Amino acid sequence: MAVRIEVGYRDGVGDPRGERVVREALELAGIVLQSVRTVTVYTVDIALSDPELEKIASGPLTDPIIQEFSVGSPVGGEFDLLIEVGYRPGVTDNVGRSAGEAVSQVLGRPLKPQEGVFTSIQYQIRGELSVEDAHRLASEVLANGLIHRWRVVKAEDYDLSSGLEPEVPRVSITGGGRVGEVELDGGDEHLMAISRERLLALSLEEMKAIHTHFSRPQVRKYREEMGLAAMPTDVEIEVLAQTWSEHCKHKIFSALIRYEDEKGNTETIDSLFKTYIVGATDRVRSEKGDDDICLSVFKDNAGVVRFNREYSLVFKVETHNSPSALDPYGGALTGIVGVNRDPFGTGMGANLLFNTDVFCFASPFYSDPLPPRILHPRRIYEGVVEGVEHGGNKSGIPTVNGTVVFDSRYLGKPLVYCGTAAMMPAEIAGRPSHEKQVHVGDRVVMVGGRIGKDGIHGATFSSEELHEGSPVSAVQIGDPITQKRMFDFLLKARDEGLYTSITDNGAGGLSSSVGEMARDTGGAVVHLDLAPLKYQGLDPWEILISEAQERMTVSVPPRYLDRFMELSEKMDVESSDLGEFDDSGYFKATYQGRMVSCLSMEFLHEGVPQLVLDARWDPPQLPEPAFEIPRDLGPTLLELLGRLNICSKETIVRRYDHEVQGGSVVKPFTGAADDGPSDAAVVRPVLDSFEGVVVSNGIIPRYSDIDTYAMAANSVDEAFRNYIAVGGDPAWAAALDNFCWCDPVRSEKTPDGAYKLAQLVRANRGLYDAVTAFGIPLISGKDSMKNDYIMGNIKISIPPTLLTSVIGRMNDVRKAVTMDLKAAGNYLYVLGETFDELGGSEYYAHLGYVGSDVPQVDFSRARERYRRYHEALNQGIVRSCHDCSDGGLGPALAEMAFAGAIGLTVDLAKIPASGDLRPDALLFAETASRLLVEVSPSDAAGFEKAMGPTAWARIGQCTGDERMVITRGENMVLSLALGEMKKAWQKPLIGL
Repeated sequence: MAVRIEVGYRDGVGDPRGERVVREALELAGIVLQSVRTVTVYTVDIALSDPELEKIASGPLTDPIIQEFSVGSPVGGEFDLLIEVGYRPGVTDNVGRSAGEAVSQVLGRPLKPQEGVFTSIQYQIRGELSVEDAHRLASEVLANGLIHRWRVVKAEDYDLSSGLEPEVPRVSITGGGRVGEVELDGGDEHLMAISRERLLALSLEEMKAIHTHFSRPQVRKYREEMGLAAMPTDVEIEVLAQTWSEHCKHKIFSALIRYEDEKGNTETIDSLFKTYIVGATDRVRSEKGDDDICLSVFKDNAGVVRFNREYSLVFKVETHNSPSALDPYGGALTGIVGVNRDPFGTGMGANLLFNTDVFCFASPFYSDPLPPRILHPRRIYEGVVEGVEHGGNKSGIPTVNGTVVFDSRYLGKPLVYCGTAAMMPAEIAGRPSHEKQVHVGDRVVMVGGRIGKDGIHGATFSSEELHEGSPVSAVQIGDPITQKRMFDFLLKARDEGLYTSITDNGAGGLSSSVGEMARDTGGAVVHLDLAPLKYQGLDPWEILISEAQERMTVSVPPRYLDRFMELSEKMDVESSDLGEFDDSGYFKATYQGRMVSCLSMEFLHEGVPQLVLDARWDPPQLPEPAFEIPRDLGPTLLELLGRLNICSKETIVRRYDHEVQGGSVVKPFTGAADDGPSDAAVVRPVLDSFEGVVVSNGIIPRYSDIDTYAMAANSVDEAFRNYIAVGGDPAWAAALDNFCWCDPVRSEKTPDGAYKLAQLVRANRGLYDAVTAFGIPLISGKDSMKNDYIMGNIKISIPPTLLTSVIGRMNDVRKAVTMDLKAAGNYLYVLGETFDELGGSEYYAHLGYVGSDVPQVDFSRARERYRRYHEALNQGIVRSCHDCSDGGLGPALAEMAFAGAIGLTVDLAKIPASGDLRPDALLFAETASRLLVEVSPSDAAGFEKAMGPTAWARIGQCTGDERMVITRGENMVLSLALGEMKKAWQKPLIGL
């Protein structure tokens, strides 16, 4: 019989979780609570004696200093109403799993398959709260109905002698093991009904292609020989759907696009990916010649570049948008631990170095009614932040760089970008480490976590807009502890040469990992009944496509299999031999001796029809606003500093560990009080060397309202100048592109698809022009193309968004530069000319305008400016540097001043500018490619010589007082105290 162990705080000890619930109940649900006391409940479903239960409760489950426990009876004080929240059956319970391992260690034996520990949280509430409001509190604040169960109990109904009746969330699911056949005959409507009902996310053309393939006589003949019916099994149709999904196949980026510009000129683009992404990298690599740093691009889980003779640098950024919309915590946690597996599964395996994260949310202070099935942006904000925190911190990987963007259109779908960089030895066992090759006869071995119903249809779900039929099965919760243990084991196996290739079990699960690896040999066979399951009852197709987390697939030569399994068992990692790679030309799967899938490798990977799409660019007609500006722009600057896209994100960043592994050099915050926003991160990957890795990002979705070409070009420039600002070598940089777009395919639900596709074309051109001009190869990337919410007559589409991430190296991290002013008396320079480009700016948005004059990037001038600045930095004459981005020059000056606690005087009349610009344009225009640089008077001549004929000017000087004073000639523009500016900048997100 299951026994409950309840653990709560001792009297007099604060309860942070309970205090947070009181605050969030009011802010998110408008419910006033007097107090909340929380209790952790461990339901132990193990036959144990009373002494054993007492030993477990008093040992690993309780902190005796601040907690008390009770076995089989309640713990806690008086309350008016109690809410208990636990996981639904089958949902990953990381705390329960860890508790089970602790119990196992106390008992000195492994737990049996039917034994386990499950957790729930009690919220003991004081206050006037009805049962109805308690259920609303549970659903809106305490739990997510997709993954949690809860119950509400009044105090008078609570039995103090026995506690709540135990409710063990057992995970055995009855049935399972069934294999169905999918009848494709029946016409177009029948084919589309199959796609909808099975959540395949396949178009009519794709369903027809599948029907045609299975109708071919030679296919039917071979299938008959294999003991299969003419039409596909449910296993085969699901494998095809996952492999052909937009998420996996990037069909829009591979489409044949007929593009028409605003003048009626037309052209045909055969694959955006090949034309603009691969095309850009091919051009950059060709121009660099012997200086090319690329080792592996566009063919593995992540991009690989040369770092030095001993090491290679690996980088990947992924998105986890759709799962994060349904379950913010689980979606983001899965996103970060999932992207960890990409660099780890690149080449022969890499040591993880750091994480990055970029989030796009609606305002957490959103107050309008929510559309159906949309979580409040505050819940999404907090859940995503916590998910990435738990995924990174518990994995022992520092989070060193990122940003947060706010826009009301992310209400329909948040964007969650997670990135991971890694280092691998340049060679392993005498071979380049970035190369891998499966051989005929190698065993198919799955390593790590078990398979469950979580993550089923994840790839196809992410290939559609969020709608009422979005599956709850797509929700997953990652387990960073299990994954870390798996990584440690696989690195040892790598160094012993026990496997020939490795990849992650991401989108599509085993179907994708084995299917991709089998391309090396031309075939594989997988025995699904040998796969370890979290619980019984899964059908074969579910086993094959489940994306349940913490799993990798490796190819192990038969001669090394015993040693591989021995090491796996020794390091307490589960590994399973599931089959063999062969050269049959088919991807086969069996279940209990029966063939359930036999798909042609060629059809599986090459059979998807190429999309043919139309795009038409019709520039939006947006006026430039006319308005009077106040004489004193100080209040305006304070308001801008408090805008969500400019203000401090310290309350998020401080939750992430950026010091673990000991390599952090330029940290997320810097300055006199370590609270100024760094432009980029610098990390020392090898602690006995001063060589550094530099990473930065650029993302400006609001420019898309005017022109996505400018949006993309500026995102590259922003990422590159942030990289340059701290000391990154401009000749040793690489970039990743991550496109998140609203649906760009014209249809009844997307009548403006041709315009949105034209926006995508223009963004690709902007990206191509920027990276080729700067000489930055694109080494990896990802696209997410269906970021819309559709429910009834409500449609919410995200703004077209491109995240550019730049990574590279600097020879000596001791020369790294931070953004905080360093000393009174130093000179301040601006590099670059300012233009009347306020379109899409934070300033215009603050005033309620969009504008039309969006910043344009002058690539050749920017490249020369960055090169000369880097030379000056290497001479050691740059004291600080900060880029001008969101909000323009004004916020950048303020951040430098209050970060360094150094006053500043600036004369706008000295700024290089195009024409006689108004003071607000000089302060708040977001003209690209500009840097603010602090130089000591003794180094001024050398700095000015280094910058040469490029556009620059000395515009001000650091002072000994605590004010920032900006004039235009003799006219005062603003005068603000440093503390006043910092308070305005820090205040908005305090308490979140």
